[in-house]
Amino acid sequence: MKQGLILEGGAMRGLFTAGVMDVLMEAGIRFDGIVGVSAGAAFGCNYKSRQIGRVLRYNTTYCKDWRYCSFRSLIQTGDLYGAQFCYHTLPEELDLFDDAAFQADPTEFYAVCTDVKSGQPVYHKVESAQYGDLEWIRASASMPLVSRVVEIDGQGLLDGGISDSIPLKFFEGQGYEQNVVILTQPRGYVKKKNSLQWLMKLLLKQYPKVLEAMEQRHIVYNETLQYILQKEQEGSVFVIAPEEKLDIGRTEKDPEKLRQVYALGRKATEARLQELKTFLKQ
Repeated sequence: MKQGLILEGGAMRGLFTAGVMDVLMEAGIRFDGIVGVSAGAAFGCNYKSRQIGRVLRYNTTYCKDWRYCSFRSLIQTGDLYGAQFCYHTLPEELDLFDDAAFQADPTEFYAVCTDVKSGQPVYHKVESAQYGDLEWIRASASMPLVSRVVEIDGQGLLDGGISDSIPLKFFEGQGYEQNVVILTQPRGYVKKKNSLQWLMKLLLKQYPKVLEAMEQRHIVYNETLQYILQKEQEGSVFVIAPEEKLDIGRTEKDPEKLRQVYALGRKATEARLQELKTFLKQ
């Protein structure tokens, strides 16, 4: 039976996911496949490379660096999260990403993006941390309005959360019968319509299918969440989620807040670790 790990995005709420992942790695828990969306992809690749603590370390070290995430970066580069710094300077020079370990690990790793022409999700299997594959992770985390469209082989891509925020059905379709889903919103969360839809219509009018997807996103998200909770009751899904809304900004600059949210992820996982191990042995 194939077992999967599914990682929701949510910008810096992903530090909760980082805490979860580190506890799972420390416990020696492995999965046949991982699929990450947006920050879930950007942070989740460290599970396959087995780099415990790296996500917390580089985020607390560089969260105040304008090259990492800032409106200065948005103005100068077109990306709120600086593409060159986040996907090249940082992993290649400052806090090295272990590409050899990533490639050697047999776990399948997928990043979810959104095709700007069709508005549909694209699921890319990431094989390495070389430039071509890293661009898929960058695309997965390229939030609309504050990121450039990422062009890969003539295909324009944006954030995977636009079209498939929590890709459980995709993994089920890939043959993953048991799945652990890491959410970055509490169980009772209900997504509302995006208040910036008017601005998206103005700035993304050349991508009508993206606008359609954004218009429906809250509906699709809420339906997906209900499906996940139904599957949890049926016994094929194990959910780890914050107990309450995470007190952290999407571009959080306070290292202590990052540590606090990371600690919440660790605590939530440690409290249910035995339960999770039992689930995975079924």
